[in-house]
Amino acid sequence: MIQGFIQYLQLRFNKPVRYAATVIYIVQTILYTGVVVYAPALALNQVTGFDLWGSVFATGIVCTFYCTLGGLKAVVWTDAFQMVVMIVGFLTVLIQGSTHAGGFHNVLEQSANGSRLHIFDFDVDPLRRHTFWTITVGGTFTWLGIYGVNQSTIQRCISCKTEKHAKLALYFNLLGLWIILVCAVFSGLIMYSHFKDCDPWTSGIISAPDQLMPYFVMKIFDTMPGLPGLFVACAFSGTLSTVAASINALATVTFEDFVKSCFPHLSDKLSTWISKGLCLLFGVMCTSMAVAASVMGGVVQAALSIHGMCGGPMLGLFSLGILFPFVNWKGALGGLLTGITLSFWVAIGAFIYPAPASKTWPLPLSTDQCIKSNVTATGPPVLSSRPAIADTWYSISYLYYSAVGCLGCIAAGVIISLITGYQRGEDIQPLLIRPVGNLFCFWSKKYKRLCWCGVQHDSVIEQENLENGSNWKQEAESVLKNGLRGESLVHVPGYDLKDKSYNNMAFEITHF
Repeated sequence: MIQGFIQYLQLRFNKPVRYAATVIYIVQTILYTGVVVYAPALALNQVTGFDLWGSVFATGIVCTFYCTLGGLKAVVWTDAFQMVVMIVGFLTVLIQGSTHAGGFHNVLEQSANGSRLHIFDFDVDPLRRHTFWTITVGGTFTWLGIYGVNQSTIQRCISCKTEKHAKLALYFNLLGLWIILVCAVFSGLIMYSHFKDCDPWTSGIISAPDQLMPYFVMKIFDTMPGLPGLFVACAFSGTLSTVAASINALATVTFEDFVKSCFPHLSDKLSTWISKGLCLLFGVMCTSMAVAASVMGGVVQAALSIHGMCGGPMLGLFSLGILFPFVNWKGALGGLLTGITLSFWVAIGAFIYPAPASKTWPLPLSTDQCIKSNVTATGPPVLSSRPAIADTWYSISYLYYSAVGCLGCIAAGVIISLITGYQRGEDIQPLLIRPVGNLFCFWSKKYKRLCWCGVQHDSVIEQENLENGSNWKQEAESVLKNGLRGESLVHVPGYDLKDKSYNNMAFEITHF
């Protein structure tokens, strides 16, 4: 049984492609988890005055502890409980905050007057940070990477009893995500209504925009002991959920791709201890990465940027494998490296040379009613010199990082495959691909066959294979049981005479 999504890459291409994808996934998850650990530490620091780095390490220790001891089952159950805590915390803030603002009608009216409800901005300029197109197009690539080719998500789907249960889990996740996003948006509108005449960030009362929500909670619950603690619990619930799932996914991928391939005959007991040790190791590494997260700017932008930088090329790699049957392993590996290079290039460049204020600076904020002694003048960073590329390529919206990596990977993969010799369709199992031609239902069978590139993807042939599947399975199982004889190797499904290997045989056995 496939334990991780990256195992598909070995079935479709080969081990080097799989290992390259594994390394990129590990880097992505460690970077992202560092941001996630850092975020609630800011909240705890603002609400309680507790030391920032003490909070970071405490969070990392707790997540590592119950993930190491409890495994995936502990992660799933704590996720369910933490989801309830998050929603309760949000609703408490919304109710109390709207009461202070004079009701939701007042909040919406003041937000409209401050241009906070200007949703449909159809400016196609890719340098604009947030427009309809950056959120719709860029967000689609980003979230496809998160839900389509991310081990944390795939692992939870695999753990479900049936495919139906997995689909239901994703639908419920979508509903929960919508609820959280709506709550977050309305919380932002309420905060604007409350601070419209004295913005804490502009006035220097808080040092980062990420501290605005905790500061707001302390203001509206200053006479209600205990409720600020509910908000802290809400913030930490999201962190515990994400960090635990990430650590567990990292341990699973590393064990399956590296440890198990080097030591295939480990006992179950030893495998369990190694997995727990990997959880502990990655817990320490993810917690340490929170230090780097502290200099990456806003938490939300940092998180989505990391997903774009690594998730985009990964999405492109899987798109090459699934949609383009003629792409070979050289094209896949070259495309992945190209996508990673492009996405990291633009992201690192944007970090060194931030985009112009006209593209990223927030809407006007007022400090008219702030106490003058507390006001500190702030403004966008000014650099003494900037290369010409900084105002174009480096200024592209962070939501497009995923699209840059994905499309760069696909383009390079296709070109390299055509140059080095495309993959023979006869060597690819039909179940491993879904050619791009199949997406166009109105195409004739002739054009679809052309897009299959020689892969036996016809429903009639698939039915014949299914009918003969029992014979394939018996023959393969006999080979596994009795050993391989030279004259019978050619009858093993998936056997390659040239390479003298029988890739995909296990896949066929489990399928049939």
